Amino acid sequence: MSKYVKGLLEKQLERKFTDITDFVVLDFKGIGGNDNNEMRGVLKEKGIGITLVRNAMMRRALDTLDRADASTFFLEGPNAVAFGGDSVVDVAKEMADWVKKFPDVEFKGAFVDGAVVDAAGAKSLAKMMSRSELQGDVVLIAQSPGSNLAGAIAGPAGAIAGCIKSLVEKLEEAA
Repeated sequence: MSKYVKGLLEKQLERKFTDITDFVVLDFKGIGGNDNNEMRGVLKEKGIGITLVRNAMMRRALDTLDRADASTFFLEGPNAVAFGGDSVVDVAKEMADWVKKFPDVEFKGAFVDGAVVDAAGAKSLAKMMSRSELQGDVVLIAQSPGSNLAGAIAGPAGAIAGCIKSLVEKLEEAA
C-alpha cells in the first residue's frame, strides 16, 4: 500500500473517530464472511457500528486525536472497534451476545470517558444497566414518595368513608 493511500486511510479513521468518545475493542479473528455480514446487519439496525482497523493506522489516528492511551489495544492481531448505540454499555451488551455466539472473538478492552478499561472491565460493562434502565429507575424513585404520600392520605379517608357507608346502610335498614 502506498504512503499516500495509507495517509488517506488514517485521515478517514481520524474523521470517523473524532466524534466517537466511547468504544469497545475486540480481538476479531475466527469469524467467517457470512457470520460477519449477519452480525454487521443486526448491529446496524441497533445503531451500532463496527470497524475492522489496521493497528498502526489506528494508533496514529488515536495519537492525533489525543487518545494515545487507547492505542495500547492496537499492538497485535486483527482488531475491531465497536461504537454507537445509546451508550457504550449498550455496545458492550450487544457485543457480549456476539462473543457468546463466536467464541474466537474476544474483548480486548474499552475506551470510556477518556479512560482505558481492560478486557475484564469491558465484559463487566455488559452487565451494567443501560441508560434507559437507569432512567426508568430514576423515574420510579422520583415517583415513590409521591405515591406513598397519596396512599397515606387516601388510607384514612378510605377508612372514614367505609365507616360512614356502613352507618348509612345500618340506618337505612333500621328505617
